[in-house]
Amino acid sequence: MPPSPADSSSPGRRQTQSRAGSPAAADGSAASELDPALRQRLLSELQSPWRGLRRLLWLALTASAGIGLATMALRLAAGSEVAAADLLIQVGALIICSLLLWLDRNRSDAG
Repeated sequence: MPPSPADSSSPGRRQTQSRAGSPAAADGSAASELDPALRQRLLSELQSPWRGLRRLLWLALTASAGIGLATMALRLAAGSEVAAADLLIQVGALIICSLLLWLDRNRSDAG
């Protein structure tokens, strides 16, 4: 079977199509097509990936430590015995998780 007109180069090589007709290639910059707000959001995601998921995790862990501490406080108020080590663990978890959540905030939100 004779080669088709598209295969006019060597038989083992594929021809690449030119993208000169695309708008991004016309000015040489693909970033110029992006909305500035979207570009800023993508750049911030690039600088700190998984921020939203991380903040959700810190929030869940802080809430869990707070609920655990509240449960222990209610036990103490009811007259039950609570181990001091368990109480210190809950207080430490609440402080650490709150600190991680606070440190992971947007710096622009703080100002």
